[in-house]
Amino acid sequence: MWDTITTISAAYVVAGVVALVLQTTANAFAWYTILRFAYPGELQFRQMLAAYAACVALNAVVPANLGTIVMLVMLTTIMASATFAGLLGGFAVQKIFFTLAGAFVYLYLFLTVSGSFDAHFAWVKEHPWAVVTLLVAGAVTIYLVLRLFWPKVLGWWEQAKEGGQVLLHPGAYFGKVFFPEFVAWVASLCVVGIFLAAYSIPVTFHTVMSIVGSNSISTTLALTPGGAGVNQAFNVAVLNGVTDSATATAYSVAQQLVTTAWSLLFAIGLMVWVFGWSGGKTLVTKSYDEAKVRAAEQKEAREARKEAKKAAKHDAAA
Repeated sequence: MWDTITTISAAYVVAGVVALVLQTTANAFAWYTILRFAYPGELQFRQMLAAYAACVALNAVVPANLGTIVMLVMLTTIMASATFAGLLGGFAVQKIFFTLAGAFVYLYLFLTVSGSFDAHFAWVKEHPWAVVTLLVAGAVTIYLVLRLFWPKVLGWWEQAKEGGQVLLHPGAYFGKVFFPEFVAWVASLCVVGIFLAAYSIPVTFHTVMSIVGSNSISTTLALTPGGAGVNQAFNVAVLNGVTDSATATAYSVAQQLVTTAWSLLFAIGLMVWVFGWSGGKTLVTKSYDEAKVRAAEQKEAREARKEAKKAAKHDAAA
């Protein structure tokens, strides 16, 4: 790590760390606002900041985003009336902006690929009535699916709606959740741009969007902690033609190493400051153990649903 980082100016590392602090703090504030409306008076901002920093740090070193579940378990410990279902509702609210931002990145990349419309929409141009028929059929199918599952959705909402109370206050949501998340997203783009510049890789909007898109895909597909290895492969692929593979690899490795190292140090410092050394260690350890149990239960439930679907299909075929 030292050899990789010392090949670039310390100013870039400091600038990247500043952007990371802004990103983490802004996201923590958005979470704090969501939970302040859900559980008034039960959470302090510094507690939320420490818990979210621990979430970011753990997600960098454990697979399958287990750090997020750890954070939710920690918050149920910190807030007396908080429920895991309610926090999942808050998690859904927190994801609204980032779902839109991710869709924007993918749409931008799709539209800017040369010949995308010709390659993907040629059939649409040649068969307009077939397209209309498919759209109508798709709309009817979506309606039937929603009608079938709507009672389940209502049942879930009754359990989780406490976490979505901020949505009943549009001004607070857009001003104290949506906007801080936008700031955090811009800060994450700045991190990418800073490390690209550190390795003299051209910093353009398209290059940054390509890296963001590749990181999103690699994180989704990877089973390694933080997508290590997979991130580097995707980054080298999207930077092909922009820089050589050695420089692209050095950039990707340096960015992941610096962000991971800082996330760990930042989280440890905040946990000690807010909860004390022994208190913070106990909170994280117990939350991590429970999170693993919850993650295993969720995995078993998904596998059970898959098996049930397979059995239903087999019975229907028989």
